[in-house]
Formats: sequence, C-alpha cells, structure tokens
Amino acid sequence: MMLAATRNQKSKGAPEQPIAPDVVRQHVEQAAFFWAQRDTLLTDDPPDPHVVAGVDRRLEANLDGLRIAGPAAWPFVVAAHEDFPEKGELFLFAWMAIEQNDGLRVSEAVELGRQREDNARGLVGALAWHKPGTIAAEVRDWIGAQDAFKRFLAVSACLEHGVDPKQMLARLVRDRDARVRAISLRLAGKLRRADLAKELRAALEDGEERPRFWAAWALAELGSGDLATPELRKVAVAGGPDAMTALRAAVGAAPDKDVRAWMGGLLKVPETAPLAVRGAGMLGDRTLLHWLIHQMRNPALAAAAGSALLELFPEAREADLFTTEPSQVGQDFEDHFGDEVAKVPFADKVKAWGNAGGWLAAS
Repeated sequence: MMLAATRNQKSKGAPEQPIAPDVVRQHVEQAAFFWAQRDTLLTDDPPDPHVVAGVDRRLEANLDGLRIAGPAAWPFVVAAHEDFPEKGELFLFAWMAIEQNDGLRVSEAVELGRQREDNARGLVGALAWHKPGTIAAEVRDWIGAQDAFKRFLAVSACLEHGVDPKQMLARLVRDRDARVRAISLRLAGKLRRADLAKELRAALEDGEERPRFWAAWALAELGSGDLATPELRKVAVAGGPDAMTALRAAVGAAPDKDVRAWMGGLLKVPETAPLAVRGAGMLGDRTLLHWLIHQMRNPALAAAAGSALLELFPEAREADLFTTEPSQVGQDFEDHFGDEVAKVPFADKVKAWGNAGGWLAAS
C-alpha cells in the first residue's frame, strides 16, 4: 500500500515525500536476497521455472520500491554490501548504479565485481536484468577495452541478451584472456555463428579447459557433433560446474544409439553411474520411467533418477513424490547420505503416480 500511494502521489506531481528508512532497508535486503535465491534456484537440476518466476515477481516488487526511493536508497544499498558482500548485494549495487545512470557507481560496481572469484555473477546478473538499451553505452565502451574484465562483462551482457557483436566476435573468440575467450565461444554457439566454425575448431586445441569446452559446445550447437563429442564427454565425466551442460550437449551431439551405448558403459562404473542415470532423462524417452523407478531404490542413484524424472515428466513436480530428508526413505538411504540434505524420490510413490497417470502398466 505504501508503494502504491507513493507512486500515485508522484504521478500527480506531488512533492517528493520523505522516505521511510525501515521500508527502504527492507526493500534492499529482500531484493538482494531474492536475486541470490533465483540465481541458486537456476542451478537446480532441473530448475523449476514456476518457482523462479514467483521469485522474479517478488524481486521486481522490491526493485520497484527502490526505483521510487531513488538516490535516497544509496546509503542502504552501500551498507548492505559492506555488511554482506555477496552475490545478491553485488547485484543490487550494480543494478542501482545502472538504474540511476550513475557512472561513478557503475565504475565502483565493476571494481567490486573484479574482486570476486565467482565471475562476478551478481554484476552480470544486473546487466542481464536491465534492458539492452539501458546498458548499451557501457557494453560498447567495455567490449573493446584494454581491461580484460570489462571485455568479459561486455560479452556476458551480449550473451544474456542474445546480442550479436558482429565482426568483433571473431576477434573476441581469440582473445588473449581465457575467460573472455570462453564466454565469447559460448556466445558464438548461442548465436549459431556458422561463419566462425574455423575459429571454433581451432579453439578445441586451446590450452585452457573452459575455452575448449565452450568451443565444443558451440560446435555441437552448429551441428558438428562429431568434432564436439570427445571434449563434451570428457567434461561431463570429469564433473565440475559445466558437467550437466556438457552432458546435455553430449546427448544431443551424437546419434541416439551411440549415446545409449556410451551411457551403458558409464552405468557399469559406480563413479559414473549417476551421470548415466541423469543423462537418461535427457533422452526424451518417457518409456524409461520403469527403469528409473528401479534406479530410485539405489541410494547412490536416487537423486540422479529423481532429476531425470522431473525432466521427462515436469508434471511430477505437482505430486508429493520427493523428500529432502533421505532418512525418510529408508535405513539404507540414511546410511548413505548421513546428515547430508538431498532431494530424493520415494520409488513406491513414483510407481503409484506412474500407474495412476497411465505411464506404467498396472501391477
């Protein structure tokens, strides 16, 4: 009600009203929290778009409150970042700087992002949240800058908004900075820049792992799965932050028969068996449900089988089929997971749900 009343007063040309410090502080804290929450939710396997959309609405409502507060919100934004310099607070600092068209604050946000080891996710998130036209001037300045971090930010913004830097991308995929090369190769794949196929093939020999991976991913996007498959499979099996992206690309890069044979080999090795079970959900074959239920009874494979289920059957989210307390499933699950929090399915509930939905033959 307070926000609505304030906006109504402004729209009628009424004088600026004094801000309510407690309300502005709450908007700051909640905006930072909700962006950090959405960023974490997007790493779920697979993400729930409905949950993310709900968080987005709450985030935007708090950002709207800060738009109304205007520059008066800055002391609260700065204090929040000083007290808790994490990705959500960095997002808010950068978002506010861009929103207020405050060049000095934008420069400060860049320096704060430079200090982070997580590729400045909050800063990139702020660039993604704003419309392309709002950040166009900064991106144009940064994309040709001597500063590699600014080039990284510029290409990241292009990636988030699907903007093609045209002929400049040919130079960026060969950038001297590995992080810039990696994000540029990823952008080339997203844009399906077939004219850069030669550069992408050359990047498969890059001395750094992430440029090699994104070159392979980009080639897969262009339909050159034969070239991309070895690197994609290597990254998927190695684990790490790109493993699921690599697995998905590897599934699409080779004929179905070859992919199933590869997964069959993975399934025979305990260390890679969860990867094979998870990959099964990427095949798009709903007839695998009975097989997945069987995997759900194995504590080591249950979480992967649950993720595969949600990918094949998004509607399963609406049913009460999972728990985040593995001990509720059985003693063997408690022994395997200990105090670890993990989202695992109840195999019997999934079986009953599958029968009720006609996905399994009634037993």
